[in-house]
Amino acid sequence: MIAIELIRNNPELVKENIKKKFQHEKLPLVDEVLTLDAELRKYKQQGNELRSKRNTLSAQIGQYMRNKEIERANEVKAEVVKNNEKIAEIEVKEAELGEKVKQIMMQIPNIIAPDVPIGKNDTENVEVKRYLEPKIPDFEIPYHVDILEKLNGIDIDSARRTSGQGFYYLLGDIARLHSAVLTYARDFMIDKGFTYVIPPYMIRSEVVTGVMSFAEMDGMMYKIEGEDLYLIGTSEHSMIGRFMNTIIPEAQLPLTLTSYSPCFRKEKGAHGLEERGIYRIHQFEKQEMIVVCKPEDSSTWFEKLYNYTVELFTSMEIPVRTLECCSGDLADLKYKSIDVEAWSPRQKKYFEVGSCSNLTDAQARRLGIRYKTEKGNEFAHTLNNTVVAPPRMLIAFIENHLQADGSVRIPKVLQPYMGGKTEISVKK
Repeated sequence: MIAIELIRNNPELVKENIKKKFQHEKLPLVDEVLTLDAELRKYKQQGNELRSKRNTLSAQIGQYMRNKEIERANEVKAEVVKNNEKIAEIEVKEAELGEKVKQIMMQIPNIIAPDVPIGKNDTENVEVKRYLEPKIPDFEIPYHVDILEKLNGIDIDSARRTSGQGFYYLLGDIARLHSAVLTYARDFMIDKGFTYVIPPYMIRSEVVTGVMSFAEMDGMMYKIEGEDLYLIGTSEHSMIGRFMNTIIPEAQLPLTLTSYSPCFRKEKGAHGLEERGIYRIHQFEKQEMIVVCKPEDSSTWFEKLYNYTVELFTSMEIPVRTLECCSGDLADLKYKSIDVEAWSPRQKKYFEVGSCSNLTDAQARRLGIRYKTEKGNEFAHTLNNTVVAPPRMLIAFIENHLQADGSVRIPKVLQPYMGGKTEISVKK
């Protein structure tokens, strides 16, 4: 959520930003919120004047009572009652208008970075850099589920019976590999100086609306029936929610945190949810990184965060590239975003395995996350990035480390987490 002062002072800049994101249907919201804001400020001024008058009248009552001018004191008391009735009416209007302004403000997208490429959707994202040389082996690479089944590492048919489409069982060495990557990612981030956190896996609606737009919420979140609780789609949600309505001492910034959690997503509108694949699913696990920092530091942290993901994947000998997300591919709260994509030898192309975002103060304004300075309280900046999400990572891992005999090689950095195993063999 941007500052209302920005819309008051430069509505054309806000409208131009909306156009860059190809959300032309939101353009009328700028004028609408300006009209409501002007009306709200008018009522606030009237309320302040009436409260000031009430203070004056209260002082008069005290003076009359001390002078034993009871009749005049009662006249002023009657005037105070009428004054309070007007204040109550105005406060109701203030609350109504304030809520309308808030609802509109939460629909207006964050201002994007000046260097964000302009484009309508993810097909217009811009490649930044490649890491490690992509390789295509001289043997055919099967579909990832076929590889996993030959390794006796997955059971999708049973999961479909117990839970429906978009779920799976991982088995044996593949399940161990899944956990090994998460544990390695945890230790990797701890070595970078991040504090390890296991957060709540359910959050209240006020946190949900604070961390994402309404459209994202509808397309992602599972609600717990009969309770004001939602299953998290990523641990970023509860990690950022932890600081809701808090004032952080400046000396404690930056807060650098890495969190593990299962994640739950409806994947509403995700056409082509593969019957047998694990690329887009309803439940998975993920290691995340979160930073809460001062505004002047967020650009530096943004660079660090996505490079940590690159370093992690290349340490596992998986070629990756980074993509600058274009304006139309940025969620409403994002200022700037970089996707990390891993190489798929089977498809001979890259696919997304992580996303790094700088949200500037957009989340902090929604959630009331501030830090204390000598000059007063300021809104913090928040950033998040995927360290690793094993379902997609597993696809990249087994394709890039598949050997001609169907076994999967374990790179050196993961061998300690796999009990010293150097490969996962085909089960006969």
